[in-house]
Order: sequence, then structure tokens, then C-alpha cells
Amino acid sequence: MPLRPATPEFVDLPSPERWSDDFSSEERRVLHTVNQKVAAAESIDEAMNFLFDSTRGICPCDRIALAFLEEGDEGAVVVSHWARADYEPLRLGPGYEEPLEGRSLRGVLDSGRPRIINDLDAYLREHPESRSTRLIVEEGVRSSLTCPLIVENRPVGFVFRSSRKTGAYDPHQALISRILTERLSQAIEKIRRIERLSAMTQAYREAIRFVGHELKNPLASLVMEGETLLGGYVGDMDRAQHGKVQSMVDKANRLVGLIRDFLNMDRIERDGGEARLRDDVDLALEAIEPAIDLLKPQSDARRMRIERGWTDPAPRLRCDPELLQIVLVNLVGNAVKYGHEGGAVRIGATETQGRVRVSVWNEGPGFRPEERADLFRRFSRLSSPELMRRGGSGIGLYSSWRIVRLHGGRIWAESQPGRWAEFVFEIPASGPRE
Repeated sequence: MPLRPATPEFVDLPSPERWSDDFSSEERRVLHTVNQKVAAAESIDEAMNFLFDSTRGICPCDRIALAFLEEGDEGAVVVSHWARADYEPLRLGPGYEEPLEGRSLRGVLDSGRPRIINDLDAYLREHPESRSTRLIVEEGVRSSLTCPLIVENRPVGFVFRSSRKTGAYDPHQALISRILTERLSQAIEKIRRIERLSAMTQAYREAIRFVGHELKNPLASLVMEGETLLGGYVGDMDRAQHGKVQSMVDKANRLVGLIRDFLNMDRIERDGGEARLRDDVDLALEAIEPAIDLLKPQSDARRMRIERGWTDPAPRLRCDPELLQIVLVNLVGNAVKYGHEGGAVRIGATETQGRVRVSVWNEGPGFRPEERADLFRRFSRLSSPELMRRGGSGIGLYSSWRIVRLHGGRIWAESQPGRWAEFVFEIPASGPRE
């Protein structure tokens, strides 16, 4: 008995080893191109647009859509993720969802075979409860070809091809669509994982940014109030009280520094590695001195001497002064934090042969030669007990390395363990090469 046009047809396909025998040279060419291009796609939008544009000549398609299976409160749900047509408007677009159970799509998954409906008007008359059919019929669609999207024997969704002509699809086009969907499935799964990771990374960064800004101001106020008490502005304190307040201020300053490091790293990575370059920047006025001023409470608390070592006028260069200020805050802050209490911090700046060199030297425990390679890695901290006691995020030097690289420069460190450490960076005075 011939199949009625309104009845979904689940197509039996030949075995894979016989597929190539059924294709014309043009069909083979298109399938080969799709195999290459879709595998290299970096987004679902790129993969699906290429599929739509490149395959219409070998398989009818006025509309193509992609849906994924997701878990709902009452079982599996089919959620439309992407859709494109050569007409407007789309009534069934991204975000539309329906439960899987009780739909003929369940048969597509259970059988693993393509489904053809060649008369959607007649199908809708027999299934008036089908909202999705009603919506695409309202768009003018008359035939549909649905293939399961399967990754590693696991169904993850569907690819829908649609035509505005009745009777558009036959078993040969079902075979072509099945092969195209198989080409697509691995790429889609890879892209979805990347997109999920990107979304999680973005959420993490937004959380860091929010928490950082929410904590930064109250902690800064706490430091200011503590320093007011230490200065005797609200009355004298005995030695024990002074020591407790100083300890509170030191701990709050450490948290402020951690927050600053994370916010700086977030800014660098969020901007995608771009520096806002300006010409004729006074290095001392716009980067070094602001860093010294910002760190003055910490250097005063540790009775550190900040020694300036540059000519007058100071070097001028093409750079992003805000980013270089971050580098100076990190390097001078480390020198104050890890240097000997009451010791010296020497900051030098010179320009020779078109390059500006900045150095930060401090008296202190320094580091061992074998630890040098770990200094500029993200979240890396040196393991000596004396340095570990003083805390740190392990990202300040990593951020500094990133910033110096953005300026076309290099950064390195030298040390005599137990006596001193020096961090140096060098960048072109004319700015990085475009």
C-alpha cells in the first residue's frame, strides 16, 4: 500500500560502504567541501550558514534549523537553537521548545533514521495539536526532512531541512541530509563545548569583577580608618592596641592588593590583549609616581626607603600609561612586600637606542636561580617559607608580563639569594610594531 503524503516516512538508508555509489560528481564535491569547512568552523552560526548556502543545490532547502535535546522538569525537551530561511518572518525561531515525549520526533531518535513529511498541510489536518507544524506551515513550509544529530552514539538534537514545495524530498535526499548531519555532529559538539566553556569563563569573570568592586571600597575605607587610629587622631593607644590595629590594616591592605591583582588581570584579558597607546607619555609622571603614591601606606608601614633613579626630564614614550602603572604597582608592591623591613627600594628609568628600561631593586631574600622560570607564570608563587608567609595572588607578575608583551617588550628578573632582587622591563620608546 503506498504511503499517504501526510504520514511521516522513516527512511531506511543503504550501508555506509555503499553511499559513495549513489552520488553524482557534484554531490561528492559538495560533501567533500562541507566535510572540510564545517570541521573548521569556530561557531554554530558559521557552520550552519555554510551548510545552508553550500548544499541547497544538492538537497532542497528553503529553511534549515538546529535544535538540541535538553532536560526539562518533566523529561526531555527539544529546544530550537538556530534557524535560517530565505524568507521572512520566521515564526518558529531560536528559543522555541516542546517536550519530546508524544511527538513523532521520538520516532526519529528511536530509529536513528531520517524522517520525511512531504505534505505538511495534510499532516497538520491530521495532527492539529502540533504547534511546531502549525508555525512552519504559517511560514509557507510544505515539506520537511528531519535527521537526528548523534555524537558518539548519543542523540543530542535534530537538524531540520524544509521546503516550500510539497513532495520535495525522497530517500536519496534523505541520504544526503544524513551524511551532512553526520559531518555536522562532531563539529557542533566541539563548538558547544567551547561555547559552554566561554560562557562559564565569562560568568567567572563577571563574578570576580562584581565581588572585587563590592569588596574594594569597604576594605579601602577600613584601611583609612585604621590608619586614622594609628595616627592618633582619635586618641592615644597603648602598644598592644596599636599592634592589633596595625595587624588589621596590614591584613586589609593584603586583601586590597589581591583584589587589585584580580581586577587588573580581568581587565587585561577582557580587553583581548589591546593597549590604548598614547604618544609622548611622561613615564615618571604618569606611571612611576602614581604607583609610588598608591603604595606609600605600605612602604611607610614597613619603613622602606623609595629611591628614585632617573634623569630630569624622565623618559618619554608611546605607551598605555594605565597599563604601565599596573606593572609598576606590581613590581614596586612586591619590592615593598618582600623586601627587608627598613630596607631600600630603588626605581630606575633610562632610555638608550630607542628603548626605555625600567628597573625595581630591593634588599630582601630574593629567589633561587632555579625559580626564575616560574616567576611570570599565572598563579605561580615561590616556595621559600619567608616569601610564602607574606602572601600574594601569584598573578601580579603574570599580568606585568602580559602588559610588557603588549608593548613589544620583555621583562626579566635577577637576584642574589638572601641579599637582593631586581625586576627589569624594557619596551620600545616608539611603541609596539603594528
